[in-house]
Amino acid sequence: MSLTLHVDGVRWRRHLRAMVEREPGLVPVAKGNGYGFGLGKLARRAQWLGVDTLAVGTYAEIGEVSKRFDGSILVLTPWREFLRPGYDERLIHTVSRLSDLEMLVAGPHRPRVVLERATSMRRHGMSARELRKAGDLLAKIPGVVLEGVALHLPLAQVSHLGEVNALLTDVVASGLKTTTIYVSHLSATELKQLRASWPDFTFRPRVGTDLWLGARDALTVSATVLDVHPVERGDAYGYRGRHAPAAGTIVIVSGGTAHGVGLVAPTGGSTLRNRASSVVRGGLDAMGLVRSPYIIDGKSRLFAEPPHMQASMLFLPSGSRVPAVGDQVELAVRFTITSFDKIVVS
Repeated sequence: MSLTLHVDGVRWRRHLRAMVEREPGLVPVAKGNGYGFGLGKLARRAQWLGVDTLAVGTYAEIGEVSKRFDGSILVLTPWREFLRPGYDERLIHTVSRLSDLEMLVAGPHRPRVVLERATSMRRHGMSARELRKAGDLLAKIPGVVLEGVALHLPLAQVSHLGEVNALLTDVVASGLKTTTIYVSHLSATELKQLRASWPDFTFRPRVGTDLWLGARDALTVSATVLDVHPVERGDAYGYRGRHAPAAGTIVIVSGGTAHGVGLVAPTGGSTLRNRASSVVRGGLDAMGLVRSPYIIDGKSRLFAEPPHMQASMLFLPSGSRVPAVGDQVELAVRFTITSFDKIVVS
């Protein structure tokens, strides 16, 4: 009685292999919940793909992947003094502040580092001036391995080429002894154009979602029907004693907040359509009518009440096909916030 991720293994593996072959130097990203697969499974898959580097989100995630992947491990969260990770020659530290670089290289070890240049994201990164100072500092300290410069770009649906070209000019002016650039959120077309414009540089795309979740037709999610209860209009049900709005059926299915079902992250809401949708969802929430990710009889069904820890209650109006206990129903989930009880790879 579980929330299950079903993977068409042949189709999924074909997609992974094609992406790695199409993008030379690709660095798979395994962070958070492992895009629904779990960090360990992604680390093993990265080993199978034969890549030389795997990126994780934080230092806390290293343990999950290091015993399953024997290449280099790039930590995307910038190094900070209070983190103090132990020395490991396989680790590549992202450094986004000049003061952090000074402290990191002052230790007894000679670390491997990627310097992050600030972009229009304005999240982490050095200015052009700081990048030049970092180059001066590294020139005085032998043994520190500069693996490259990182550019973390926004997800905006516009071309990044103008910004990247300007940032690469800063890299050249800094005098850094590297021609490797780690990039995030560039399209295949943008990468092709950059490689043609900057033939002396090696561009290494760091890819998570498009790699692991790019073959969506190979991934399906199912839940088990745990119980069904016919109700008449006005019948009480659930923890909160709600009343059925009409005759129909209460369907209990596996999957709840412990799995990430019913949890949502804030959205950008940058267009009028996005904002209008938010208003509509807010009105439905106020009336206790919330659309669930569960699909029964071809339609996304309403939650009968907010999902519980490990199960959810759905309301099916009269006339709908009612599934039997033990049946499997499909649901559409956001993989980056969902934990599955079982992953079945064919």
